[in-house]
Amino acid sequence: MSGFSAVDGAIVGLYLLGTMFAGLAVRRYVGRVEDFLLAGREVDVHLGIASLAATEFGIVTCMYTAQNGFLYGFAGAVPGLLQAAAMLVVGLTGFGVGPLREAGVATLPELFEQRFGPRVRWAAGVVIVLGGLLNMGVFLRTGGEFLLQVTGAGAAAGAGGWVASHLLEIAMTALLLLVAVYTVLGGMLSVLVTDFLQFVVMSAGLLVVTFLILRHVGWGALVDAVQAHRGAGGFNPLANPTMGWPYLLFNACLQLASVLTWQTAIQRVLSARDARTGRRIYTGTSFFFVARFLVPGIWGIAALAVLGPGADSLHAMPGYLATILPVGLMGLLVAAMLAADMSTDSSYMLTWASVIWNDILRPLHRGLWGDRRGLRWNRLIVAGIGVFLLLYGLWYPLKGDLWTYLGVTGTIYLASMSTLLVSCCYWRGANGTGAAAAIATGAAIPVAYLVLEQLPATGAFAHDTIGPYWSGLAAYAGSALAMLIGSKLGARRAPREA
Repeated sequence: MSGFSAVDGAIVGLYLLGTMFAGLAVRRYVGRVEDFLLAGREVDVHLGIASLAATEFGIVTCMYTAQNGFLYGFAGAVPGLLQAAAMLVVGLTGFGVGPLREAGVATLPELFEQRFGPRVRWAAGVVIVLGGLLNMGVFLRTGGEFLLQVTGAGAAAGAGGWVASHLLEIAMTALLLLVAVYTVLGGMLSVLVTDFLQFVVMSAGLLVVTFLILRHVGWGALVDAVQAHRGAGGFNPLANPTMGWPYLLFNACLQLASVLTWQTAIQRVLSARDARTGRRIYTGTSFFFVARFLVPGIWGIAALAVLGPGADSLHAMPGYLATILPVGLMGLLVAAMLAADMSTDSSYMLTWASVIWNDILRPLHRGLWGDRRGLRWNRLIVAGIGVFLLLYGLWYPLKGDLWTYLGVTGTIYLASMSTLLVSCCYWRGANGTGAAAAIATGAAIPVAYLVLEQLPATGAFAHDTIGPYWSGLAAYAGSALAMLIGSKLGARRAPREA
């Protein structure tokens, strides 16, 4: 059985020092709030592709895609195929994101104010931050669990002593501090520079580990394991009783909505030099999302082949890797996963901070505070988000598989924000009444599902195999219907009020 050696520690330590130095070195170029949040809108195609790919692959990504591979076989990569298709189509056509970048706004709610008024902007900001922070709330915990499992440190938890019994909390805090330091000081400029470095390290680690797994297990053994343990449903989602049409339709809605309105993704479009550059970033990154689901999915399938279906689905992959990785390669993997996690966490923290500052706190500062005061507030907001993530990750009891939780929490705002964006850009009849109704409906359904899932009396019902998919579909359909009905009622009321 392999372990985490001094050589591995040296590899990880050198990587962390290099990343921190690069992230802090650009601090002196941050003089305005726009520099902090959007890197001065000077991101080109190649930097945008590397940054978006690095942002959307973290330890949590590796964990839930590997869990999908363990539970659903090759069919677990379907969300990646759907997201790649959605990003390619949106990038080629400019649907939604073209008008968004041309508007010159910093966030989605800022665009909505131009059409629906300041109250809708504020409500949209609240829902985006709610869904975003709940979605990100499990990132630190999942990252800490991965590191403990893959390095074998998790076995020390039962050895006694305060440090041994609190290894997870220590790992989570260390991850948070590493990310928070350069994000708080350097903002988007630091995120972009470190993302590029992390993209290189992450890609190298993924390719090397995948080659080792294929050499260790073999492609034929992977296919045989899926066939033996998951049957036809391991290859065809429609033949899987826990997936089927509700799973496909929900993920299709989820992926299109995330491409259009997931703030960490569109932050690259908003930071791009122009709308054409933003679209090229999307088309250039689209295929990456296939690999994003397929590569860790293969790791999960390998864990299924070696450990069997009785292993814990979330921890099977890092537990399996801990047994096969030699000295040196273990260090490369941990460095790659830290690279992935740091790029994801830093971008997400900065993204939600930008919405809090630009939209929720807008009535307080009204865009009149100076850059020095604005930078100080934004840094405090990022630090506050970090504290929330640490506490929430330790407190929240995750039910079901990780991907389903992320899909449901993301839907809290994706359902309504995608409806508002399409309506804002392409439907003249949309108004503030319909927008408010869409926001309320789109958020209420997934929040109700999350509450029911935690209650003893309704937990089994809410956690039915396809329950989250139906609730997600209801959120997208309900939000669109609420926009339609609310806008019609608002249009009738307006002449009477006039």
